[in-house]
Amino acid sequence: MHSLVALDIKPSHNFFDLLNKTWNEGDAILPIDQRLPQSAKQLLVKDLGASWIVANDGNKVKLDNGYQVDEGDALVIATSGTTGNPKGVVHTHASIIASVTAGGTRLGCCASDHWLACLPLAHVGGLSVLLRAQHYKSQLSIVDGVVQSSIVNAIDAGANLTSLVPSSLRKLDVSGFRAVLVGGSATHTDLPVNAISTYGLTETMGGVAYNGVALDGVEIRSSDSGEIEVRGEMLFRVYRDGTNPKDEGGWFATGDLGEINNGVLAVHGRRDDLINTGGYKVWPKSVENSINQIPGVVDCVVMGLPDEKWGAAVCAWIILQDSTQSLKLDDARRHVKKTLPDYCAPQRIFIVDQIPRSVLGKVRTADLLTLRGQQSE
Repeated sequence: MHSLVALDIKPSHNFFDLLNKTWNEGDAILPIDQRLPQSAKQLLVKDLGASWIVANDGNKVKLDNGYQVDEGDALVIATSGTTGNPKGVVHTHASIIASVTAGGTRLGCCASDHWLACLPLAHVGGLSVLLRAQHYKSQLSIVDGVVQSSIVNAIDAGANLTSLVPSSLRKLDVSGFRAVLVGGSATHTDLPVNAISTYGLTETMGGVAYNGVALDGVEIRSSDSGEIEVRGEMLFRVYRDGTNPKDEGGWFATGDLGEINNGVLAVHGRRDDLINTGGYKVWPKSVENSINQIPGVVDCVVMGLPDEKWGAAVCAWIILQDSTQSLKLDDARRHVKKTLPDYCAPQRIFIVDQIPRSVLGKVRTADLLTLRGQQSE
């Protein structure tokens, strides 16, 4: 029998050592997000059926009600849970190797590389850095959190590759890296020249398309409804509850909408993010990209709010660089209408001090809706 072992361990080489120890014993790991409160950790471990938990001190404790994993299973990893409770995604050793080698081939990875792991190891973006370094026998630096000083120290030590999320990338100087993988949320259009925009999900073990181009061994198509579908050996086996949403041909429907033009994938956003205002369809990402170009805007999130007249109103939450500044609604609308149809212009804007995001840069919607800040007319 093979067990699921929860690793409640801070990002460190100790985490890496215990991962390999668990795998050598034939068991699978469940990495636990260190930012979760204790009650949430306990619920996650219970819901995903871990039989053991290992803490930072190395103490391994047996848990009640855990259930086994199948032969070949290596990883149960929780989805972000932005659209509901987190799901447990089951990856095998084979799907992990397929993911690592597909990305590594595109990047030209080798033993002389030096990876910096600075994203949470409980998500595929962070964990994949460790697994690439291990596969290619590259040097690896692990830090807990993303700050400029750790970036500088890593580069001084020879690091040339890393993964980041867009919200962090905008605050950091990453020019010293050969390449920076960027994923986790919708990326901005003004990425540094050494940044690579990745598209993928927990179910695909991370990025399956770099700068819109599918990796070797990956098939991507857009369904009749515009939903992105993926097929490849890096796809997960099942969810932890045993459900398998892949169709008979092995295609996985991602829930994202997009299109492929001349072999390049353009992602419009999650199917549920689309704003239908007055019968017109608006993609928040395109409006966000436009508003982010307004001088003085630091960050922006666009969502639809219920509206009696339009069905849904295009609304923008905006952070300004200078809190003493102001941005009028008419000015924001005028700017957006320079590059997008007039129905894309925001009907309400809220000037706020912060935009609640997860560590992967995804907006915490429930928290955002409580922030109405200063509404600009």
